[in-house]
Amino acid sequence: MQACLSEARRGAARFVGAVLTTLVLGTAAAQALDKATGPVILTIEGAITQTNQGQQAQFDMKMLEKLPQHSFSTQTPWYPNAVSFTGPLLRDVLAAVGAKGSKITAVALNDYKTEIPLEDATRHDVIVARLMNNRPMPVREKGPLFIVYPFDTKAELRSELYYNRAAWQLNALRIR
Repeated sequence: MQACLSEARRGAARFVGAVLTTLVLGTAAAQALDKATGPVILTIEGAITQTNQGQQAQFDMKMLEKLPQHSFSTQTPWYPNAVSFTGPLLRDVLAAVGAKGSKITAVALNDYKTEIPLEDATRHDVIVARLMNNRPMPVREKGPLFIVYPFDTKAELRSELYYNRAAWQLNALRIR
């Protein structure tokens, strides 16, 4: 009998925790999804619950700047020295739109596409970089957005598999 009550309490605690998480993420999502007032630099579509333009979520740079910012320095195959990247975590961007799915297709300005498992956003501190070495990235320098993994944090990330999931000149995410 005591074991049943303890399990019931744990179940109730998990339920309350899930409700609170949903409320917190929902509040952050509503805040982040005001209408874009500047140029749209990122469009997210597909399996999302929060939109601000038809069936899409559109972000301008100021909207991305409002999300919590993270920075790391990492070696990449594209630069001779370690580079510092700053921007919101991919998981925070996905939470802002209520992403529900298992795959992300990242699309670049030149129509390059790469598939990213949604799980990567929770397993790794992947960022949607908006700054490189503390400066905005022009298109000719892989900007304005660049999905970057913290390659130096885990040996498994220093591989072609993860390098291929990075996407510079990012302008769209399709969730499915």
